[in-house]
Amino acid sequence: MLLKEYRKEIFRPECNPQFQSLHCIAHLNEDISEVLPYLNSVLGGHQYLKDPPALTLKVHGKLITLHPREIAVNALKDEIEADKILEWLRQEINSTWEKRDAIEPSFDTPAKPRIFDILKLLPKTNCGECGQPTCTVFASVVAQGAKGPEDCPPLDDKNKMKIQEYLRQFTFDS
Repeated sequence: MLLKEYRKEIFRPECNPQFQSLHCIAHLNEDISEVLPYLNSVLGGHQYLKDPPALTLKVHGKLITLHPREIAVNALKDEIEADKILEWLRQEINSTWEKRDAIEPSFDTPAKPRIFDILKLLPKTNCGECGQPTCTVFASVVAQGAKGPEDCPPLDDKNKMKIQEYLRQFTFDS
């Protein structure tokens, strides 16, 4: 077992204390840096950094960043959700560490959709029907996986399908 214990710290973002969501930092008693490239393979990391080692995951609309001695989680509803996510991560870390001999570690960051490739298929009317101020902002939101081509009402079916085909090569979590 690699990760046995951690100390949890829950707080509201300092940049805007009125935010309804909470952030969490788990201060780890053990160094998990050696498991990070294996977790990157198993969990499909959003971004991997070699030096200093860090792995960022996008899971259910949350950014989770794992560092050698801490885990940061954003956009939490409450402390119960933080506990569930941290326990899931602890289990994933330990399970991955135990099975590391059968896992090919990944030191790469996966390719991401490019905003321009999405934008060139949009109508570029800046109509705002999607809820975004411009088509460029909408393309950025689609590239992040937060919205899809179906969220652009004036987009024709042909270009909706082209965007969907383009996005299939990238992994988005649910």
